[in-house]
Amino acid sequence: MRNVTLLLQDGTKFHGKSFGYDKPVAGEVVFNTAMMGYPESLTDPSYAGQLMVLTYPLVGNYGVPAFSFEDNGLPTFMESDKIYASAIIVADYSTEYSHWNAKESLADWLKREQVPGITGIDTRELTKVLREHGVMMGKIIFDDEPDNIPEANYEGVNFVDKVSTKEIVTYQPTPGSVPAGKKAKKVILVDCGVKAHIIRCLINRGCEVVRVPWNYDYTDMDFDGLFLANGPGDPDMCEDAVKIIQKQMAKSDKPICGICMGNQLLSKAAGAKIYKLKYGHRSHNQPVRMVGTDKCFVTSQNHGYAVDASTLGADWEELFVNMNDGSNEGIRHKTKPWFSSQFHPEACSGPVDTEFMFDKFVEAL
Repeated sequence: MRNVTLLLQDGTKFHGKSFGYDKPVAGEVVFNTAMMGYPESLTDPSYAGQLMVLTYPLVGNYGVPAFSFEDNGLPTFMESDKIYASAIIVADYSTEYSHWNAKESLADWLKREQVPGITGIDTRELTKVLREHGVMMGKIIFDDEPDNIPEANYEGVNFVDKVSTKEIVTYQPTPGSVPAGKKAKKVILVDCGVKAHIIRCLINRGCEVVRVPWNYDYTDMDFDGLFLANGPGDPDMCEDAVKIIQKQMAKSDKPICGICMGNQLLSKAAGAKIYKLKYGHRSHNQPVRMVGTDKCFVTSQNHGYAVDASTLGADWEELFVNMNDGSNEGIRHKTKPWFSSQFHPEACSGPVDTEFMFDKFVEAL
């Protein structure tokens, strides 16, 4: 293992060892407090451009499942077609793994996909630095190549455009999911960096899903509902998508549902403003409350921006709020079937307490 240094933009340094692919890299350093789920997190397009710090100390002990694909084109165990995180940073990488579904080690997977991994970092201390200062840019530099220093930007980059599909892809309903004698409902899914399990949750409920690029104008297409997917980066970079959503809302009352980035884009279409969280929500245990009730749910989240609910239009209201910091976790229109969540109802990995959001959407179609 080669010696490496994680250099933060404020000058703070952390020293560790390389266990992944040996190349210097730069990106926004963020932390995730989940105890498991690194295969799903690494392949979540929402991590594009980021160096992912895992606070749970032991990582790699259950290996990595096979990178296989189903007949419908969806990955069986991952959330996309490749690793999207720029690097992974852990305290203690387990060189040996054991799991019934494991096919290779985390290190071998990282090397095959040319993604760096660092171990030996005090990730708890690193997280304290990020909590105090806020997320910041960082660089992974190899100590024996001190002059090979990478550069990268996160602010002002349209990462959604980088990860979104470039062509229209259609997914048929799961066999047996459409009630006898009925026709499958067609859902337009705006791909901002969609996770595979979101598509799976829709086709398992009898929907035909038409996946379109983030800036595709679908308003003249024939469909029953609109779904706005998750994705990386700053939603303010996606004005084209917002204008198309506004065009659709002016044209029709067809149901609309959004997740994560989808919540932010729907909120922007409703007139709201977006702000950046100090260190974001990236975990499996974010508590949210459904507004107007005492119902609280434990949710999986991965986002660095939030909706300023006080700037929502008069016809809109909050649907969920975060119990830790009071930030917005979802919105809904007061009279029309348009609603969203900032958290991930499909989880993968994480709790599935809120998967009913898909049921509500399908029922509205």
